[in-house]
Amino acid sequence: MPYQFRSRVRYSEVGEDQRLTLPGVINYFQDCSTFQSEDLGAGLEKLTARGKAWVLASWQISIDRLPALGEEIAVQTWPYNFKGFYGERNFRILSADGQTLASAASMWIYLDTASGHPIKVEEDIRAAYQLEAPLPLGPIARKIPMPPGSIKKEEFVVVKSHLDTNHHVNNGQYIVMAQEYFPEDFTVGQMRVEYKKSAVLHDVIVPFVCVEEQRCTVSLCGADEKPYAVVEVTRKA
Repeated sequence: MPYQFRSRVRYSEVGEDQRLTLPGVINYFQDCSTFQSEDLGAGLEKLTARGKAWVLASWQISIDRLPALGEEIAVQTWPYNFKGFYGERNFRILSADGQTLASAASMWIYLDTASGHPIKVEEDIRAAYQLEAPLPLGPIARKIPMPPGSIKKEEFVVVKSHLDTNHHVNNGQYIVMAQEYFPEDFTVGQMRVEYKKSAVLHDVIVPFVCVEEQRCTVSLCGADEKPYAVVEVTRKA
């Protein structure tokens, strides 16, 4: 059975169109998985004591409709696979009448925080979760190639407000950074994100942007022009 919590879309979570923003979607998904882990006794305190952490490797998110200001929603999540140091997890945002507004597949890596290397998920951590059937989202391609002809934009520096409890740039913050380069008339139907390495305080972010008719791809790179994260959005049909 999926883990679920209910909420209401707040003013602080919407954009100029009075609808939940893409970073808001990511935040709800991350909060839901965090709440589940905490409730199951496999949360932040336990992992920190062991020197372990779950690090997000990729998102694939489909948007049917972004909920509006004040709308009541339910957010769901469930893991559907553990293999070695990988975990895979689905998410959904539902309307008050049970319609799917957004759905996602995600891949996570279990990390030893001292070495920075992936490590096999411990048996008691695996056993804390009940696996459910995955959503029928079709083929999920984790890798996102940067299209040729990408344009280099002005660089900026990672500040404290970008960081999370792992002292890295939070997963959702990369979406905040990337959306600055989306075309204004672009209604997102799908978003994919590939996380390659973690940016930390004072790192330089160098964006490379490619805007096509149906797609916009933003590669958020370091000073060496190697990506921290690549964000790809596809126009809603």
